[in-house]
Amino acid sequence: MKNHPPAITPQQYIAIIEKIFLEAGDPVRAEQQRAYTKNQFAYYGLIAPRWLGIAKDIFATHGMYTGKPLEQFVTGCFDQEYRELHFVGLQMMETMLKHQNKTWIRVLEKCITTQSWWDSVDWIAKLVGLHFKAYPDLQHTYARKWIVSDHMWLQRVAIIHQLFYREKTDERLLFEMILHVADSKAFFLRKACGWALRQHAKVYPDHVRVFIESHALSNLTIREARKQLDKGQQ
Repeated sequence: MKNHPPAITPQQYIAIIEKIFLEAGDPVRAEQQRAYTKNQFAYYGLIAPRWLGIAKDIFATHGMYTGKPLEQFVTGCFDQEYRELHFVGLQMMETMLKHQNKTWIRVLEKCITTQSWWDSVDWIAKLVGLHFKAYPDLQHTYARKWIVSDHMWLQRVAIIHQLFYREKTDERLLFEMILHVADSKAFFLRKACGWALRQHAKVYPDHVRVFIESHALSNLTIREARKQLDKGQQ
């Protein structure tokens, strides 16, 4: 998708999206979606392919931001109550991530802790992983900062941001992150640990097997990790 800088302000851009989403939404589905997230967010009632298709058409027509205007657009989207608008902010950010400089980690960090739920946080974790690929000197600093923060969603990203790294996973860092929260009772952290170990086991199953047998981890974490280990033994 070729890009041109928008000729309108981020606030005007968001207003255009709001109008189109409102007209295209399904109120019945919106109530179902709201209930699924325990009434944390309002919804227009758009399924992912629908809002994504609309967003891409709008991006093609009006362009996409970089730098400070992109930050204003993303922040503006996250200031809204509707979940689909949060996702549109993330979609533009993902599309333009490679154009952002090293300091963009501030925006990613803010998004993790804003309107937080697993669906947005896991998406942002992928973007964090991409950003760390571009600026590897940030990885240890921020992962260690987040894991000791006692903020569950920052901790989750510290654990899962390497999911797609495969052979290039920093195993020592991964295991360090997991052990730091090994005593946590939080479902989303226990699940994240198991997910990260399951993914790592696709490449280094013996390393993961030794790790889970050598440390006191939650049953959920071990069960998730063993999904891949047991598959490899079949």
